[in-house]
Amino acid sequence: MKRVAFALAVLLGISAANTTYSRAQAIDSTRFIVRKTDDFQVNGNGNNTRWTKTDWVPITIQESANRPLATKTKVLYSETGLYFLFQCEDQKLTATIQEDFGALFKEDVVEVFLWPDPSVPIYIEYELSPLNYELAILVPNINGKFQGWKPWNYKGSSKTQHATSVQGGDKTSNAAINGWTAEFFIPYSLMKPLVPSVPTHGTIWRGNLYRIDYDQGYQTWSWRKTSGSFHEFKKFGTLVFD
Repeated sequence: MKRVAFALAVLLGISAANTTYSRAQAIDSTRFIVRKTDDFQVNGNGNNTRWTKTDWVPITIQESANRPLATKTKVLYSETGLYFLFQCEDQKLTATIQEDFGALFKEDVVEVFLWPDPSVPIYIEYELSPLNYELAILVPNINGKFQGWKPWNYKGSSKTQHATSVQGGDKTSNAAINGWTAEFFIPYSLMKPLVPSVPTHGTIWRGNLYRIDYDQGYQTWSWRKTSGSFHEFKKFGTLVFD
């Protein structure tokens, strides 16, 4: 009887390990599997049940100020666009800018870079601050020289959805906190003509995921490491649509 119980435990352990491995296939050092969802409204809390369709992906330190704050993200896609969720451990909201399309990268921020068509050196950069201000630009990068362009006619179905929340404190400039959450949706219509059609199973994009924090000096996190500049697009990872 003991042998049967032991064998059953081993089988259950193998099954659990295989399940973990299967879900872990969503990421490796260079590839990221993006799961599909139906559309939903973001609220900045990341508590919609649709987020259970995928696992957290760690965004690890690239340039350190000796503060090992945990950062992780989730990504989903739908028939109309991509959804992103960032959870950032933090101690202070170093964020004072209160306008969209400001220089948000000079304060605490999360960033997404999307390169749907690797045949052209043009990609989308999106930033969101803890105070819920955004920066969405198109970036041509020619031989390492790049410039950001704001979207034109930015309204209606071409506009993003974005929201943030704060844990352990107030959502105000320089407040002491435990962490903050960023949740946003980028529609394909904003990314035209780089995205000529809706991604389907097997579609491949390139991209990267970042965070910057300035509480005690400049510190950055990234999914795919660069040599310092977030705009080293040839080092972006691969997004595989499931």
